[in-house]
Amino acid sequence: MRKFSEQEQIRRQKLEYIKENHYDPFVYTKFESNSNSKTLKAEYGNYSKEEISKLQQSPIIISGRLMARRSSFAQIKDHHGMMQIYLPKKELSEKTQDLIKYLDIGDIIGLEGKLMMTNTGELTLRVQELFLLSKALRPLPEKFHGLVDKEERYRRRYVDLIMNDNVKQTFIMRSRIISLMRQYFNKKNYLEVETPVLQPILGGASARPFVTHHNALSREFYLRIATELHLKRLIIGGFEGVYEIGRIFRNEGMDATHNPEFTSLEIYIAYQDMEFMMELTQSVIQYIAKHIDKNIIEYKNSTLDLTKDFIKIHMVDFVKDVTGEDFWKEMTFAEAKVIAKKHHVKLEDHHHTVGHVINLFFEEFCEEKIIMPTFVYGHPVEVSPLSKRNANDGRFTDRFELFICQKEYANSFAELNDPIDQYERFENQIKEASLGNDEASEMDIDFVEALEYGMPPTGGLGIGIDRLVMMFTNNESIREVILFPHMKERNEK
Repeated sequence: MRKFSEQEQIRRQKLEYIKENHYDPFVYTKFESNSNSKTLKAEYGNYSKEEISKLQQSPIIISGRLMARRSSFAQIKDHHGMMQIYLPKKELSEKTQDLIKYLDIGDIIGLEGKLMMTNTGELTLRVQELFLLSKALRPLPEKFHGLVDKEERYRRRYVDLIMNDNVKQTFIMRSRIISLMRQYFNKKNYLEVETPVLQPILGGASARPFVTHHNALSREFYLRIATELHLKRLIIGGFEGVYEIGRIFRNEGMDATHNPEFTSLEIYIAYQDMEFMMELTQSVIQYIAKHIDKNIIEYKNSTLDLTKDFIKIHMVDFVKDVTGEDFWKEMTFAEAKVIAKKHHVKLEDHHHTVGHVINLFFEEFCEEKIIMPTFVYGHPVEVSPLSKRNANDGRFTDRFELFICQKEYANSFAELNDPIDQYERFENQIKEASLGNDEASEMDIDFVEALEYGMPPTGGLGIGIDRLVMMFTNNESIREVILFPHMKERNEK
């Protein structure tokens, strides 16, 4: 049986009184406003008290949540902001005055009245009619301390949004960023598509999956860890530019920049290479920055000027600059292991090539050095099972990652379109899985067969939407930019 606090019990008693003596507020199905706090302040905020009093006003109808009340004045909050209201007892009916006595902070109300300006110059709605549209049976957090516990903020995001305007603005900005990304790609006539969330084969990225059972087909499926392989099937089918913005699921750890369920943009463009995709990546980020007035931003104690060209550096050059080790030289895996041991780089069983050592050196020593937007390209073929080999040096691929402030924001390939090579890479992934790599891809023979029909040279790109929003809204935790992040149970430590 549920237990209620004293305040909650009192609110329920008030609700019963209102039902018996007025009406059931929960029967309302519609309330039409003709204005809002933002519009009213924009149109009348600069009027003087005398000018407001001389206006020939039609009734103003607004609605919102009751957030504060002192004597005959109160504050309501709608989608756009706060609005002061005045409740003149002598001008309201006895029935309305009685109803007002039983209102609580948090109640949803509708109001009809006319504008006035207070002596302190605050635009105010002088209420003539009041309608209780929903009774809040739980009290909001105390005004001055608010909802500050981060765990509770994320669990009760709805309360977080009520109490913290900056949180609401973050998610309004998130929506704007995604809309601008769509706008940018649509202007270039790239087609937005949808691909399956449930997939029978694990592929398209290196990650641990969520597994589920499909009852009708009586088989196991994965929640997708990427949209890549289906989007490339569409390029094979004849589309020349397709993209998808959607949820991705990776059964991995949670920290400040990782959430098991996140949003990504993946786009594939036929007849384009890695250099084109670099330009596209920089261009779409700069397009967003310009339209949200964030060309220069402060993030993680750094000033980022997004109007400048992003830095480009080959992974091997980067490793050499930072560690002094030259992996351009031809060497055996045994020789690379000696270099790794000298630098205390730990190798797992599935790290069995020079390419694996190079990638580990980059992750260990170079990522932390990156602050300004930087394209790191030339990844070893062993860690890039879906990327085309570099024409001049087959040890490496035409792949890049975009890093900003030590974190990856984008990943891009000149897509592998050789079905024979692709089949061999899948086989190597299977070998890695047998050696303990639980992020290795499976053999996707259907995709190999699709490639055998012929895929044009194609550039592919993935951008992490959540991290991009984090940067543009100056948030250092991914849970601040996901409306309902995954949380541990309350009794878990």
